[in-house]
Amino acid sequence: MNSSLAIASIVIKELYRRKDFYVLFILTAVLTISLGSINFFNDDRIVRFVKEACLLLIWIALLTIALTTSARQIPMECESRTIFPLLAKPVSRWDVVLGKFIGCWAACGIALLVFYLFFAVISGGKEHTWPLLNYFQAAWLHWVFLAVVIAMALLGSVVFAAPSSNSTICFVVVIGILFVARHLNQVAMQEPEPLSSVIYTFYYLLPHLEFFDVRDLIIHGAALIPWGPWALASLYGMAYALLFLMVGWVAFRRKALN
Repeated sequence: MNSSLAIASIVIKELYRRKDFYVLFILTAVLTISLGSINFFNDDRIVRFVKEACLLLIWIALLTIALTTSARQIPMECESRTIFPLLAKPVSRWDVVLGKFIGCWAACGIALLVFYLFFAVISGGKEHTWPLLNYFQAAWLHWVFLAVVIAMALLGSVVFAAPSSNSTICFVVVIGILFVARHLNQVAMQEPEPLSSVIYTFYYLLPHLEFFDVRDLIIHGAALIPWGPWALASLYGMAYALLFLMVGWVAFRRKALN
C-alpha cells in the first residue's frame, strides 16, 4: 500500500505541474462569472438556466481532466522506460495500477473541490443561500462517477495503443452510457426475443453513470437524496471502479512491457 501511495503522490504532482487543469479552470471560471453577472437573477427560470450551464461546464472540464490524466499514465511509463526501474523496486503491477488510480482520483477530487467551491461562492453570493448538504451529496456522487471513469480509462490504457485513442473511445462510451443506456430497457420492451433478452443483458451489465448526475440538487434546490440510496449509489459506483481496476490489472499482468 505504501508503494501505491508513493506512486499516487507522483501522479498528483504531475497533474498540477501541467497546464490542463489551469486552462480548464480559468476557462470555466471566466464563463461562470460571465453567466453569473447577467442581471436576470430575479427570474427563477434564468437562475436555473445559468446554474445548469455552469454545472455542465464543470462536468465537461472534470471529465476531460479525468480522461486525459488517467489515459496517459501507464503508456507514459512504458514509453519513457521508467516502468522497468519502477517494477524493480520491487513494486507489483497491482501497486502500479492502484497507485495510478488513487493518484488520478485524488487529483480529480482536488480539482472537483476547487470547481465546486468556486461555483458555490458565485451562486451563493447571488442567491444568498448555502445548501451545503445538497452540494455535498452532488459533489460526492460526481467524484464517484469520476472514479468509474478513471478506472475505465486505466483499463483502456492497457488495451488501446495510444492515449489519444483511449481518451476518445472512453469519452464516446461515457457519453453513450449517460444518454443512451438509461433507455435500453424501453428499447428491449419493443423488440422480439431473443434480441430483447440481449438488450436487457446489456442494460443490467453496463454501469449506469446517470445515477451519479444529481445536478438537480443544486439547480432546482431539490430535496436531499435519502442517505440510504445515496450510500448504495456510492457502493454501486465503487464496485464498478474496482471491477475495471481488476480487469485492467489482469490485462497489465499479461502485457509485454517491451
